[in-house]
Amino acid sequence: MAEMNTIGSRIAKARKDMHMIQSDVADKLGVTFQAVSLWERDEAVPDTYNLIELAKVLGVSVSFLVEDHDYTFKTNEKIFDWDHMASFIRHTSRARNMRNTIKALGFAIKAHEGQTRKKSDVPYIYHPLNMACHCFAMGIDDDAIVAGCLLHDTVEDCGCTYDELPVDDETKELVRLMSHDENENDREKMLKKYFKGLSTNPKAALIKCIDRCNNMTTMAWGLSRERIYRYIDETEKYILPLLKVVKDEPEYYNAAWLLKYQIESMLDIYKRLM
Repeated sequence: MAEMNTIGSRIAKARKDMHMIQSDVADKLGVTFQAVSLWERDEAVPDTYNLIELAKVLGVSVSFLVEDHDYTFKTNEKIFDWDHMASFIRHTSRARNMRNTIKALGFAIKAHEGQTRKKSDVPYIYHPLNMACHCFAMGIDDDAIVAGCLLHDTVEDCGCTYDELPVDDETKELVRLMSHDENENDREKMLKKYFKGLSTNPKAALIKCIDRCNNMTTMAWGLSRERIYRYIDETEKYILPLLKVVKDEPEYYNAAWLLKYQIESMLDIYKRLM
């Protein structure tokens, strides 16, 4: 058995974290599963090419696989309990007579029932609830914005229609702007069209920036290494300019400042660690 903190043990750990078996890794690399087994038992070492490809497949850095380190950290897939967040949103929205938010909360919980965040057991509803709480924490209690946070993925990911959403037309329009065009195959063309639409509405732009900020906190365990690179690039290309749209609205100036700090800080951290 491989000793802890060897290349083999780190390969095995990364593979298990990805919920893969040795033959899965072998198929993606074009090698035999026996080769992967030998690597994990430290009876052989992958050559440079296979080491680079292995890191990509396992969603880790090459340095993680080859550097000898003896530190481990406890990580969390979630920080807050989703039921507690739902209770907070429910009480806050009732106290402030936020009718759209009150209706959107129950609808979103039901629509996302059974869904989980990528590569985790965390209920998907954790994400929109976190966004709504983020709004309140930044002093944003606009009914359409908070309800839009709760509903922003229901049409795109849950098969709901805009007519089914239990909210007013303004909130439905925010959800529409937040939803991608599934008929567009050219990703770059789709993104340009998508963010152009968001830039026409400061409230939708704010929701998208909160959405990206929240997604960036989980992309280390929810996305492959290749997807993280793409996410960083698209964040700089589209989200940072979108923050300027939010900042131009005086009532959202402070929120834009906080989101810029949070997003750019995470971008810098990821760049240094990738």
